[in-house]
Amino acid sequence: MADNLNSLVVTPGSKREHFRKGQGLGSGNGKTAGKGQKGQGAHAHTKKRGFEGGQMPLGRRLPKYGFKNLARIEKAVVNVGDLESFKDGSIVDAKALIENGLVKSDINGIKILGSGKLTKKLTVKANAFSASAKKAIEAVGGTVEEVK
Repeated sequence: MADNLNSLVVTPGSKREHFRKGQGLGSGNGKTAGKGQKGQGAHAHTKKRGFEGGQMPLGRRLPKYGFKNLARIEKAVVNVGDLESFKDGSIVDAKALIENGLVKSDINGIKILGSGKLTKKLTVKANAFSASAKKAIEAVGGTVEEVK
């Protein structure tokens, strides 16, 4: 067992040199290069990815489900509990959230969700609020402003 990374040794017999097939008749693996004669397996690049010899491929045997709306608009999400890091009475907007590292960017807007506990009175400006988030912010005396 090696103690340090600089004393690592390859186990003898664990590495084998790459063998080049089809290098002439005298090599013992020339001409057909171990592929036999004719047939599908002998020809280069004839089998598609996932081909199972004519058996129904796994990708087609499994059931298809779900739907992903290509026109969806995903907003950056922040929980009410995360707003606890702001000082009492401060204004929380997209710029402040990005500076604090709670959101990477506000490309499609920011939505505030109601998970967590808030004890500070804040003015929160965001594109969307869940009902529980509005309730939590207003319960401690803060204000909610929806920005479009």
